[in-house]
Amino acid sequence: MTTQAVEIRILGKIMRVNCPAGQEQSLQEAADDFDKRLHELSARTKVTNTEQLLTIAALNVCYELQTEKQNIAADRNEMAQRMSLLQQTIEEALLKHSVSKEA
Repeated sequence: MTTQAVEIRILGKIMRVNCPAGQEQSLQEAADDFDKRLHELSARTKVTNTEQLLTIAALNVCYELQTEKQNIAADRNEMAQRMSLLQQTIEEALLKHSVSKEA
């Protein structure tokens, strides 16, 4: 897989980062989102230490990811339960239909 070096700006500092070819726009959007979050977090918390700011932001992003994973798992579980109920309902309807044809 080929990679492409992309320049991103985080907290006013430019970095060159490699990413898979064709994913440059996604990386840039992610970097812009992260930079925006860092600026908002800094303004909200008055934290000026870059290391602390990055740590807090990383923890926030990890928490959001964990929450989304839990939501997805809950949605999958609910969907599986609904599919099971639907399958049971269909099987019961087919059984009633075949019994009524035999009678």
